[in-house]
Amino acid sequence: MTRSDPALRQARAEDLTERLAGRPLVLVGIMGAGKTTVGRRLAARLNRQFRDSDEEIEKAAQMSVPEIFEQRGEPEFRAGETRVISRVLKQRGVVLAIGGGAFVNPETHMLVKAEAISIWLKAEIDILFERVARRSNRPLLKTVNPRATLEKLIEDQLSHLC
Repeated sequence: MTRSDPALRQARAEDLTERLAGRPLVLVGIMGAGKTTVGRRLAARLNRQFRDSDEEIEKAAQMSVPEIFEQRGEPEFRAGETRVISRVLKQRGVVLAIGGGAFVNPETHMLVKAEAISIWLKAEIDILFERVARRSNRPLLKTVNPRATLEKLIEDQLSHLC
């Protein structure tokens, strides 16, 4: 059997599903790392539901992430993010994508550590910046130098994890 053999891939997915025993999988990374894309594919492969913390926050707040930042500020966004992540982590068999900013929050980090298996997705700065530059819905990058801001966010998030 080759690595791309569908039967082998299915057997690996079934083995992973059994080992997880329903525990949530949490994909973590800086904006643009591919959490949503990878998460949707992984959830489909493992026959799990996919959730994105930003989408869940928007549903709960009935406004977009940029609107939350603008009207309520980052601290209120982070508080809501922690509440949403806590709620989603109570679900069995879920794949959840969360941002790196959520993961460096000590409360959220401990929730994920206690309730789930986390996977950090990493990408090079050039790739990340190319991806995030395509969209205007990144409140943390609404600065004079978005690339430098992104580099600083990466540095800050990694320093909290090491």
